[in-house]
Amino acid sequence: MLPAEPKIFHGRAVELEAVVKLFRQGSPRIAILGGGGMGKTSLAKAVLHHPDVSARYEHRFFVATDSAATQPELLDLVASHIGLRPTKDLDTIVRHLLQGPPCLLVLDNLETSWEPRRSQTEVEEFISRVVEVPGLALIITMRGAERPAKVHWTHPFLPPLKPLPIDAARQTFIDIADSFHPSDEVEQLLRLTDCMPLAVNLIAHLVDDEGSSAVLARWENEKISLLSAGHDKRSNLEVSIQISLSSSRLTSQPGAKDLLALLSILPDGLSDVELLQMKLPIKNIRASRSTLLSTCLAYIDEAKRLRVLGPIRQHVQKSSPPSPSLLRFPREYFGQLLNLYSEYWGTENPASHASGLVSNLANIHQTFRRELHADNADLADAIRCVIEYTSFRHLHGYGYTDLFSQVEALLPQACDDHLEIEYIARVFQSYMYYPVSNPDLLVKRGLELLPNLTDPERKCAYCRDMGIGGRAS
Repeated sequence: MLPAEPKIFHGRAVELEAVVKLFRQGSPRIAILGGGGMGKTSLAKAVLHHPDVSARYEHRFFVATDSAATQPELLDLVASHIGLRPTKDLDTIVRHLLQGPPCLLVLDNLETSWEPRRSQTEVEEFISRVVEVPGLALIITMRGAERPAKVHWTHPFLPPLKPLPIDAARQTFIDIADSFHPSDEVEQLLRLTDCMPLAVNLIAHLVDDEGSSAVLARWENEKISLLSAGHDKRSNLEVSIQISLSSSRLTSQPGAKDLLALLSILPDGLSDVELLQMKLPIKNIRASRSTLLSTCLAYIDEAKRLRVLGPIRQHVQKSSPPSPSLLRFPREYFGQLLNLYSEYWGTENPASHASGLVSNLANIHQTFRRELHADNADLADAIRCVIEYTSFRHLHGYGYTDLFSQVEALLPQACDDHLEIEYIARVFQSYMYYPVSNPDLLVKRGLELLPNLTDPERKCAYCRDMGIGGRAS
């Protein structure tokens, strides 16, 4: 029995046509690759039922290989699907295929048996023998971006599947949940999924049951757990992601999980230059980067930045967030960028120093947010970074940041008079964004701290700022 053709299938017309086109070259060998939840199985099923393919191959076999962890188990599964009794003998399977008519064999989720090092060679040997059968076309689906060796895969290769275009994600959502939900709420929900097909499917079914407003409210408290009520990888997003995180390619590369943990709190991603300049304490940083790309846990965006999709970031933040010792490095790096910007502010070309900050605004916010707590041994430095970040945002018209409003309560733990004066000065400089509710108390406290300043220019600057704030408030 073949699986049914996908009833809801949007945004993959280009990929579908690319695969079908390969069938015009004879009996192709095709690998459909991509991250978990990207719709690899759906694309394979769509190919299986395409009129051009079904007309060419009356005999088509679809083998879900999730349960096969070794090559012998894989042989058993394939044998039972092609009309043989279960057998672990490869020669028997090959002879049966040689004696039969032309056929299309689809091996879905082949990574289960291919990934373990102990069985990888045997699985590749099986595939290489099978594709030698005249008239046999092969499609495999696998997590990641690597194809098994020992097989001459048909060119051009199909690139790893990416998230759906936003229009396709929206149409998928509407097909499942209908079109009467407020459009702004639908767009907000789609942004949460990063247009990952599985995430779109799950959140649309939730909205169909509960309504968009209720689902958004639940997301505030439950985050990705909201999409993890099912029991398998097709109905539970966290199960699907965890399968990728358990990949031997990931676990065998020291540092890859640390890099993924860091990227999980950096929604803007990182450029290659930033990755090196941050001087992260991760061994083999380039190899770790390659591992995340090969497992499709990360991708390179149009700006050439290494990024992680939102649902994966949410899961990693929940299950294995970056350690405080690792988090220190992006905080110091962004702090250095802010210092450089302040130093060169007013020169002829400050834009060159601002560009690195503008491309990391969300990264800076998320990094500093995690550093603003009383238990942070580097709290004073974190507060100083937030003050400078607030100044940068105001100068460039980015406006309010809620990080600044958290500083006052943490100042006593920082135990730094100079830092407190900087904060008071920034409060008065920011009166257009933050109403000064207690100017007299702040002025009084500033005057108490002023003698501790030894730099006369800073004293004058503070008095000037206080005067501006006093008149405005």
